[in-house]
Amino acid sequence: MDPRMVLLFGVGIVLLYLWSTINILREYERAVIFRLGRLLPKAEGPGLVFVFWPIYKMVRVSLRTVTLDVPPQDIITRDNVSVKVNAIVYFRVMDAPKAIVEIENYLYATSQLAQTTLRSVLGEVELDDLLSRREKLNIKLQEILDQHTDPWGIKVALVEVKTVDLPQEMQRAMAKQAEAEREKRAKIIHAAGESQAAAKLAEAAGVISTQPIALQLRYLQTLTEIGVEKNTTVVFPLPIDLIKNWLEQSEQGKKNDG
Repeated sequence: MDPRMVLLFGVGIVLLYLWSTINILREYERAVIFRLGRLLPKAEGPGLVFVFWPIYKMVRVSLRTVTLDVPPQDIITRDNVSVKVNAIVYFRVMDAPKAIVEIENYLYATSQLAQTTLRSVLGEVELDDLLSRREKLNIKLQEILDQHTDPWGIKVALVEVKTVDLPQEMQRAMAKQAEAEREKRAKIIHAAGESQAAAKLAEAAGVISTQPIALQLRYLQTLTEIGVEKNTTVVFPLPIDLIKNWLEQSEQGKKNDG
């Protein structure tokens, strides 16, 4: 065999090997490198990283925030209401070597931990708190998850309870309760209006009793309002006092005749 061909072949193998050692990491990536199975203390990257296989081995880790959709969980609240709840967890890798060495699969582990934490925390609250105090529950969930994932080099930034699915029977009961509450408010408002109207009428009666001419002015104003519109029927109100006097005179005449 020609020695030059052997040399060219050897040079080609060396070039291919050197080419395989070149790794380019993006800005959001870090390289966790093992040398003969031992972890190097510092992650490499971003940029150009040389990994000389088989002595060195590299694992890429993304530092971008991960959006984890927690599947719906069957939860029984403290007041024995069965609901389905799902949530969203936002987390990111803060320490790449820990995320690779301390846990086998940090994505799967975080997902399972989020599901169990969601069931345990929301199972300790009542349905009304689950629906009205969701912000406080989100903070509590985030603190618990962050505390448990910190040894893995994971930072949980946010947890949001997304959907709470109620049974049809509970939805109907809540709708009836809301309708009854609205009727209660309407009756209270109506009663308050009647009370204020009665107070104003009593006040007006007091003014009229001290100033009888006020009733006459009101009478003339009513006639003016009727005359503005082109009505074929004219309502002519009679003073009550006049009718009362006439009735009294009629009754007195009957007694005299008897």
